[in-house]
Amino acid sequence: MAYTIKNAPLSWRHIRIVAVASLGQLIGTGLATLVSVIIPLYQLISHPELSSGMQGLVGAMDLVGIMIGSAILGKLSDKIGYLALFRLCPFLILVSSVIALVIPNIYILLVCLFFMGFGIGGEYSLDSDYISELMPEKWKFTMVGAAKAASALGNIIVALVCFLIVKDWTDANEWPKLLWIMIAISGLMILCRIRFWQSPTWLAAQGRIKEAEDVTHDFLGNQVNIVVDQTSAPDTAKVNEKDGFLAFMKKQWKNVIFTGVPWACEGLGVYGIGVFLPILVMALGLEHAASGESAIVHVASSVEITLWISCIILPGFIIGLFLIPRMNGAKQQTIGFLMSALSLLILLFAYRNNWPHWISIGAFMAFELFLNIGPHLMTYVLPSKVFPVEVRGQGSGIAASIGKLGAVLGVFFIPILLKSGGSSLVLIVSIIVMLIGALVTYVFAPDHKL
Repeated sequence: MAYTIKNAPLSWRHIRIVAVASLGQLIGTGLATLVSVIIPLYQLISHPELSSGMQGLVGAMDLVGIMIGSAILGKLSDKIGYLALFRLCPFLILVSSVIALVIPNIYILLVCLFFMGFGIGGEYSLDSDYISELMPEKWKFTMVGAAKAASALGNIIVALVCFLIVKDWTDANEWPKLLWIMIAISGLMILCRIRFWQSPTWLAAQGRIKEAEDVTHDFLGNQVNIVVDQTSAPDTAKVNEKDGFLAFMKKQWKNVIFTGVPWACEGLGVYGIGVFLPILVMALGLEHAASGESAIVHVASSVEITLWISCIILPGFIIGLFLIPRMNGAKQQTIGFLMSALSLLILLFAYRNNWPHWISIGAFMAFELFLNIGPHLMTYVLPSKVFPVEVRGQGSGIAASIGKLGAVLGVFFIPILLKSGGSSLVLIVSIIVMLIGALVTYVFAPDHKL
């Protein structure tokens, strides 16, 4: 029986596409978790002590790369296709990781983190494009969300491996060895993408119909065909439109605000808090190492608490995926922001009033749960819903770039806020940002069903 891409039954070929594309999400949050461990380790060996500004710079550098990479590579993919960039991105991550490993210098690390982030930025626009264009209509956005859920595995796997390694260390100078984690993941990504093909939808949009039909069969089997209609045929007006940024923004500015600004607000929670989670755990007094223990033991204990908090991310994504076909996407994102703000408010009261640690850790877990049920999942899904296919790479890339701008600002300023106003100021600012995310989502949500 013959099928089209839209009505084909879900098969193992679809699962393989999602699995290969999802590795970009996994390595993105994995790198953020890795940096969150490297920063306190480097503090132990830096003379003078790593300043709050330098901590912010180290934490933000890969996010700067993501912000720039997602915008540049997203737009470039609309012009030259997805496949070459889909293979280039993990190669950049691999090479940068190796350089940072063999030259353990803080300034070399900054440069390497930028290029690692640049590659991850490309991943953030390309993987959602591949998935949304190759999945059956019934499963499209659930599978896009499932790819995003792989970021939870990045948090958990890297936190677990870091804890198992660091807990036996006595010398913080061994921190470069943690980069083997990135080398292993990026190497796996390259191997998985050897047998991968160009986007058939992109090929059809260029008028390369025969090639589009062939790669559709390569991806999904001979029984699945691509249907070429006016939306996939070359359109000079559309091509000219996507070549001009101002023309793109003139038509798509509401969609850019709707997808980009909440993504920036979410970025503070995922990366701003995430990158400094071990340090925040210590600042809030939640780690359980005895006061007389060595500094590296306190770091290992904070990484352990980080691991337990990170474990709630995956259930959050699973619940969010369950809700995608049952709830309006903008509503799901708005509620997630509001509940994240409430969770941080409880954490603030627990810290200020010296409530038991289990309440603070529970509030932290609730924050991660609702952040991933709503904003962290939906900010990734919604660009594929609102931007038309001819500018989807550019639209997704710009949204991701704005999102990472928020993450960069969050990561850079959190250690400064922590130094100037303590944990309370960090939590208050984070609550305000979550509320802004909810407000923008509510106000700019398109009228049509998402």
